[in-house]
Amino acid sequence: MNEKRKLGHKELVCIVCPTGCRITADADGDAISIKGNTCKRGEDYARAELLAPMRGVTTIIPVKGGDIPFVSAKTSAPVPKALMLEVVRAAGALRLTAPVAIGDVLLENVLGTGSNIVATKKVKERSS
Repeated sequence: MNEKRKLGHKELVCIVCPTGCRITADADGDAISIKGNTCKRGEDYARAELLAPMRGVTTIIPVKGGDIPFVSAKTSAPVPKALMLEVVRAAGALRLTAPVAIGDVLLENVLGTGSNIVATKKVKERSS
């Protein structure tokens, strides 16, 4: 008997538009079944969630000599969901010195994902 292994099943609420379709996505071997979406964007969202989920990551990073002790930061583009914790660890290993500007690239191409860690807040130098 040649049974194909079931690769995945997800029940999702689509977040692409305000409709919030309830979608069921299944992958068996080479076959993918997506039901419940009312538009192509919902189908694309479900397919990505089933096969290669991506997430934006936000975190904080210590800043020495700043008017506040941390700067908020985020990825410039979504990264594979499976790498989220490692991305946070890579960002947490950074040690910054004030000043930091909004939009500063703090870590380029984190873990080879093509996404950068960028500052989302301004941190001024601490005045004496």
